[in-house]
Amino acid sequence: MSAPGFAFDLLARSGAARRGRITCAHGTVQTPAFMPVGTSATVKALRPEDLRAAGAEMILANTYHLMLRPGAEVIEELGGLHRFMNWPGPILTDSGGFQLMSLSKLRKITDSGVTFRSHIDGAMVELTPEGAVDIQRRLDADITMVLDECTAYPATEEEAAKSMRLSMTWAARSKEAFVARPGYGLFGICQGSVYAELREESAKALTALGFDGTAIGGLAIGEGQGVMLATLAATLAHLPKDAPRYLMGSGTPTDLIGAVALGADMFDCVLPTRSGRTGKGFTRRGEINIRNARHARDPRPLDTDCACPACAGYSRAYIHHLFRNDEMLGGMLLSAHNVHFYQDLMAALRDAIEADQFAAVAEDWRATLALGDVEAL
Repeated sequence: MSAPGFAFDLLARSGAARRGRITCAHGTVQTPAFMPVGTSATVKALRPEDLRAAGAEMILANTYHLMLRPGAEVIEELGGLHRFMNWPGPILTDSGGFQLMSLSKLRKITDSGVTFRSHIDGAMVELTPEGAVDIQRRLDADITMVLDECTAYPATEEEAAKSMRLSMTWAARSKEAFVARPGYGLFGICQGSVYAELREESAKALTALGFDGTAIGGLAIGEGQGVMLATLAATLAHLPKDAPRYLMGSGTPTDLIGAVALGADMFDCVLPTRSGRTGKGFTRRGEINIRNARHARDPRPLDTDCACPACAGYSRAYIHHLFRNDEMLGGMLLSAHNVHFYQDLMAALRDAIEADQFAAVAEDWRATLALGDVEAL
């Protein structure tokens, strides 16, 4: 059962793909939805105005980074994360489990929680399920994530089972600590690595606890697309159909198409902006590297099918020039284009589901993405 004022409406289906709408404290989110990642209360190189213009409705911020700097109490004192970063729309905050996995040499995990050494100043910090939930309340996140241990890949079945069961214990404690407020939701996180039986056990445990939505964690961390999608399918089979399903940390355009086809509703990934800062652009014909010399005299936009400001006003030659001269505008323009591309993809998939044409539209996108870029004549 959803928290008061927090709702998920399933509007249409096309095969297993779902078209829905999430209503929360700071607005609505049309699904399938891609959330740009604003780890430290900023989506790198982009203003909130750029995100809204691209079509983004919800963004992600990270509990781990914000608790260390500037601190949850500072953000709370300044009116919450929405006011702090000038983003009026919905925000989801990751509890920090993924970051704690990456700090494996600096952390100690017990039944109580995680003690880790800050990557900023070396100070020892403790994070418990209750503490993670309270920090996200202070941040004023529309969607709070339970604290989990993101199981590393690869892991043996025994290691994955131990990790998953600890996360389920933490999920129960997170649920108990969550303060219900109108329009605010709490999501559980399903773990179990690539083992279908463990994923089923985790999904059933979370369903019994009763969350407003469920995230699928521990994927897109090196297992490959085929294994990821197979594990996702095995997990979704055991999740509630009347609540959002969120695949964490994925991914490429074809990852998203494949996951939507299976019935996932929400996604996030640093790929659009990280790629944009390093010269990689996403287009309907696949990826391009704008640093390549062949773009130096190319008057065309990044993508002739894109209406974003970068494509409307700037040539490949100019953006290539910016990158060759280490001008920050290059990364800004390419990041803005990539975010716009991802939002266009999700809008196209939503429209296809509404028209019950998802399979055909998805196949068309896969085919054009595989064609490869065409050089200028």
